[in-house]
Amino acid sequence: MSLKNTDYKLPGQTAYYSGKVRDVYFFDDQMAIVVTDRISAFDHVLPRAIPYKGQVLNNIAAHFLNASRDIIPNWLQATPHPNVSIGHTCEPIKLEMVVRGYLAGHAWRTYRSGERVLCGVTMPEGMQEADAFKTPIITPATKADEGHDEDISKEEILSQEIVSSEIWEQLEKASLALFSLGTKMAKEQGLILVDTKYEFGIKDGALMLIDEIHTPDSSRYYISDGYAQRQQNGERQKQLSKEFVREWLMENGFQGKDGEVMPEMPDSFLNLVTDRYIDLHDRITGTTFVKGSYDNIDRDIQSSITNYRSS
Repeated sequence: MSLKNTDYKLPGQTAYYSGKVRDVYFFDDQMAIVVTDRISAFDHVLPRAIPYKGQVLNNIAAHFLNASRDIIPNWLQATPHPNVSIGHTCEPIKLEMVVRGYLAGHAWRTYRSGERVLCGVTMPEGMQEADAFKTPIITPATKADEGHDEDISKEEILSQEIVSSEIWEQLEKASLALFSLGTKMAKEQGLILVDTKYEFGIKDGALMLIDEIHTPDSSRYYISDGYAQRQQNGERQKQLSKEFVREWLMENGFQGKDGEVMPEMPDSFLNLVTDRYIDLHDRITGTTFVKGSYDNIDRDIQSSITNYRSS
């Protein structure tokens, strides 16, 4: 059982948008986001949904959004259902602020290819996968409505006037402060926050944090116990993220390139992905995940949104 798609007609609804993972319902003064169980990789949605993934993401995002309000205001007002978040609408900034504390994922693949500059940031020589940067680096990406997000440098962002220099300075400051908080909270749970991404918008002329933060869809974590020894021995780090889904896709001949056929997950791997998401929830929040019911889930989601807004 899973929640793959929604398409409700809610009282007062003015618009609807379906993203890779989230279905967004707009109202005059608010938005309601239904976090489905869809999973994406290489900017493609996989054929099968992951049971309980939406609930995991929603819980973790709320955990960190509520913990970070002292750094910057955010959009979240309430989570009236395990799959639902309701909050402010704002004008989104078409950027992903990607913060990297370690050489991993896309940054490592770029480095391994021989490149040393990523999004205008020069990476030091002599690094190996999973090494820490001396200080976290910001490697932004344009936020595409469809298709692939694209790497972009600070200089290109300013020259293209995507944001002003004043807003850019606020984005930099907030992103690094959020990453510092996420690093501290991860350390308390025996984890290392490797890299992550943040999205922002403008509401009433002020910067606001939007979307999810520090979830396994937007972040990568290492297990801190044994990290140094594994690095010294040249071993792969133990990580908690959806990178293992990307690796499974690559092993099965898919990286999102033209002409490639998306493989379909067998039940055994689907169940493994669910278990990995729940494990990360418990590790990062320090709480035990409670599975919500899929019985009448469409009715319950619609009622939760309608009842919250009417109250």
